[in-house]
Amino acid sequence: MIDIKIIEECRGGNLNNFRKLVEVTSPFAYSVAFRMLGDEDQAKDAVQETMVTIWQQLRRIKSASVYKTWVYRIVINKCYDNLRKRKRSIECNAIEKTWTMLSDTVSQWPSSELEDKETAMIISTLTNKLSPKQKAVFVLSEMEEMTSDEIAGITGMSKLAIKANLYYARKSISEMLEKYL
Repeated sequence: MIDIKIIEECRGGNLNNFRKLVEVTSPFAYSVAFRMLGDEDQAKDAVQETMVTIWQQLRRIKSASVYKTWVYRIVINKCYDNLRKRKRSIECNAIEKTWTMLSDTVSQWPSSELEDKETAMIISTLTNKLSPKQKAVFVLSEMEEMTSDEIAGITGMSKLAIKANLYYARKSISEMLEKYL
């Protein structure tokens, strides 16, 4: 948890404390970004953009208790931006090609890299057809193990909308798994 003193000192321009803030914040921000985007480099870029936004907007934080929710909201919004750019610039590959690529390439990677790359490909493949909101709710609920209240605070959605998005995300992923496994 972040101490309000660190936030106050960062507001005053203390870069050493901002470094501490980045060290504490980066792991959970990266976790969400990686799961949303399915790409290590894009996740790192999203986290970097998040840290810049935090530095620029830190004056808005009045208490340490809302800091983590605020950071999650920034990361999710950066991921939404990235997904919108990706959708506009590149047509998504057909799911069959993705599954073929997954099975062909997983066996070629060194074991130390296998887990991250395999996880990214599986998450990307399974969540590729989901809307950005469904993907965000799915990642926060199923992978980050957050409650509906926490997700509502991050996304700004109602609990009913969260429940509906999660239902359709699970249904879509279940149908894909049944089809391909």
